[in-house]
Amino acid sequence: MEKNGAEVPPAARTRTLGTTGVTVTELALGAAPLAGLYRPVGAAQARAAVDAAWAAGVRYYDTAPHYGLGLSERRLGAALAGRPAARRTVSTKVGRLLRPLPPPHPADDLDHGFAVPATHERVWDFTAAGVRRSLADSLDRLGLDRVDIAYLHDPDDHAGAAFGEALPELARLRAEGTVSAIGAGMNQTAMLTRFIRDSGITLDVVLCAGRYTLLDQDALRELLPVAAARGTSVVIGGAFNSGLLADPRPGATYNYTAAPEPLLRRALRLKDVCEEHGVPLRAAALQFPFGHPAVSSVLVGARSAGEVRDAAAMMAHPIPGALWERLRAEALLPPGVPVPPERAAP
Repeated sequence: MEKNGAEVPPAARTRTLGTTGVTVTELALGAAPLAGLYRPVGAAQARAAVDAAWAAGVRYYDTAPHYGLGLSERRLGAALAGRPAARRTVSTKVGRLLRPLPPPHPADDLDHGFAVPATHERVWDFTAAGVRRSLADSLDRLGLDRVDIAYLHDPDDHAGAAFGEALPELARLRAEGTVSAIGAGMNQTAMLTRFIRDSGITLDVVLCAGRYTLLDQDALRELLPVAAARGTSVVIGGAFNSGLLADPRPGATYNYTAAPEPLLRRALRLKDVCEEHGVPLRAAALQFPFGHPAVSSVLVGARSAGEVRDAAAMMAHPIPGALWERLRAEALLPPGVPVPPERAAP
C-alpha cells in the first residue's frame, strides 16, 4: 500500500469498521498504561508515548474512565489536542461512573491496578441514564465534543441492563451522531458473540481482549465467524496475554496473574521457534490476529515512547510463511487456524 509515493508502514495501515466509515489503524494505542497501570507514569512520559504513536502513524487511540480514575482520558485528550480530528479515531467506554470520595484519599488505587491517588470510586451503571452520563463525563475529561467509538466496558455481571438499557442507549447516541460506532469490550467471547448475534442491534465493532492470541484462540470458535458473517469488525486487545508473550520468563503474567508452568513452557517454545526463523515472539504475537478477516486492529498498551516504537517495529517485522507452518507442525497452533500472508523483508 502506498501513500504519496511512499509505502505506508504496517502500524499506519487503515481498515474501516463495518459500514460506519470510521477508520482504525492496524496498530492502536491502548491508553491504560498512560494512567499508571501497576506503577506510576509521569505526565511527560505519557505525552511522549502518544507523540511517538502519532509519529509512527498510529491514529486509533483507546481509553476508558476506569483507567486511572479518569487520568487516562485526561492525558490522552491533552496529548491529542491540536491534532486534526479528521485524522484520528478515539474510543472510550461506558459502564463505570466515577464518584468523588471525601478526603483523606488512599495513596493509591492499586486494588484496581492503578498507581494513582484513590480520589474516586467506580460505580457500575449500565442504565440508559448511566450510559449517557458516563459518555458526557468522558467527553469532558477528553476535551472533545464527540468520540468515534463507544464500547460497553466489561458488562459480564450486568447482562440484563447491558442488553435491555445500555446497548439500546448506545444505539440512540449513534443515531444522534454523538458517536459514530458502538460495540462492547470484554475479556470473554461468549457475551460478545451474544451481543452481535442476539441483541437485535447492529454492533459495528467489538473489542476482544486476550482471547485471540498465540496462546488462546477461543474467539475462533464462535465470535470471529459470527462477527465476519454479520459484518462486525473485531479489535484484538491483550495480544501479549498481559505479558507472557512479550517476555516469557519465570514470574511473567498471563491474564494478569502469574503464568501457570505449562503455559510458560509453551510460550518459551513459541519464542524458540520464532527466533529460529529470525522473528521476535512479540512480532508474531502482534501480527497473528490479522490472519482472520474480521480483525481490523490490534490494540497495544504502552507506557513509554520506547514501547510504542517497539510495537510499531514488531508490526513491520517480516515473518516467513515457514514460521506459521512450523508452529502448526509442532502443535503450537491448531491445524486450521488462519494465519497472515507472508510478509517478506523490504
